[in-house]
Amino acid sequence: MLGSFVGVADYGAFVFAIIIFLLIPGPGNLALITSTSKGGIAGGLGATLGVIAGDQVLLWAAVAGVSAVMAAYPTAFSAVQWLGAAYLAWLGIKMLIAKPGDAPILQIRPRHYFRQAVLITLLNPKAIVFYMAFFPLFVDPAQHQGLKTFGVMAATIAFLTFLYGLVAVLLTHFLAERIKANPQISSALGKLAGVFLVGFGIKLAISK
Repeated sequence: MLGSFVGVADYGAFVFAIIIFLLIPGPGNLALITSTSKGGIAGGLGATLGVIAGDQVLLWAAVAGVSAVMAAYPTAFSAVQWLGAAYLAWLGIKMLIAKPGDAPILQIRPRHYFRQAVLITLLNPKAIVFYMAFFPLFVDPAQHQGLKTFGVMAATIAFLTFLYGLVAVLLTHFLAERIKANPQISSALGKLAGVFLVGFGIKLAISK
């Protein structure tokens, strides 16, 4: 079985866990939806690549032993939570106070969506907890093959995230095309996205 061969305790369960993790509503999903509604498919795919890049940083940071550092210095994790909460709330407030005709909060250029998604992923405690606590549970100490094991896990996460992002982007774009004709709906959705971002920020702050 592939899982035992590469040192993953249960590869099938690992894949399933990643899919569930991707489906959980959170800042990453909102970043994909918002980026697609503002920048179309190019913007959405840019955000998807940003999420993947942020995930890879967190994964390899966990491999490098950052999890041990965070366990020894819990204040560091608390600081990351506050940074994430403040960043998401800041984005949300900007969306809430935006007026018709204002420049979009997320610039309609894919490289901006990429950077935005990277930051949201790196400052998302949900992702940090997954890679530094849940993710190591799938490593089989008896059959671990070093970088090969982690490389397969990293590639699997990147592949599944890309597929998920592609589906999310296409669905969002399909729906967005049908509401573009109504500026009021577009404005309302922007405000709603702002409310969700502020809500995510508050949730992260009070859960620390």
